[in-house]
Amino acid sequence: MPPPEPDELKRLGDRIDEAAHRRTGAKARKPPTPWGIAGRFGTEMLVAVALGAGIGWGIDWAFDHWGSIHTKPWGMVVFFVLGAVAGIRNVMRAAKEINAEMASKE
Repeated sequence: MPPPEPDELKRLGDRIDEAAHRRTGAKARKPPTPWGIAGRFGTEMLVAVALGAGIGWGIDWAFDHWGSIHTKPWGMVVFFVLGAVAGIRNVMRAAKEINAEMASKE
């Protein structure tokens, strides 16, 4: 039996790739549940606010401990607000992403 031609091997490879793509494409992700969406939004908000408050606390502590400027509680207040703004922005971005995903499945 003669060895297969390169064109035949390429066509066979293309057919295998197409079959694999159809098989994996059939397993579509399920749409997110309301609890999943709420969990994601809550996590986005909580992490951003906690990180902002933690950075503010760290700045207040560092200035109070090593510096001559006493910033308590202004560093924490400012960074808490910045964290809340970042959290709201993250939630809006996540909502936009989820809406686009849901619209593409319709």
